[in-house]
Amino acid sequence: MSSHKFLVHEDGDHVGVAVADIKAGEQVMGIAIHSGKEYHVKANQDIPLGHKIALTEVKAGASLIKYGENVGTVTQDIKVGDWVHTHNLKTARWDYGN
Repeated sequence: MSSHKFLVHEDGDHVGVAVADIKAGEQVMGIAIHSGKEYHVKANQDIPLGHKIALTEVKAGASLIKYGENVGTVTQDIKVGDWVHTHNLKTARWDYGN
């Protein structure tokens, strides 16, 4: 691991955002934008640039935290290192109480 492959917007976020493609099985480092804290995770799936990697386990039905805020509801259990996207997350972005 020579440099970071993902960024974490706020300490306490459940996910980081890939700044480069990440391959399944790859051990990657991420950096928290504000604190500089390092995170180390082994990817369970390929994670494309701009997509999310799980930093913590999150159970189905729970809120997912990114930017220090709830960004959606987890639809399938998520494990550390999982690719987080529309297959396991229902975004709150366009949910206006419906």
